Amino acid sequence: MCEANAYLKDGDNEVLFMESVDIIEPYENGLKLMDIFGKQMFIQAKIKDMTLLNHRIILERTDI
Repeated sequence: MCEANAYLKDGDNEVLFMESVDIIEPYENGLKLMDIFGKQMFIQAKIKDMTLLNHRIILERTDI
């Protein structure tokens, strides 16, 4: 499997937000993520860092 997990930056910590992310769609006020099972979540955030070799996407909230 080549899917990545999305983590939400929380201070110095990274909290798992969604596993097996397949699609990320950018919107004006955030991101919509969809996993391999079709589950969708929206978050007011931006992509802070992405390392696909390690299957990690780091998100940072923009609504704070």
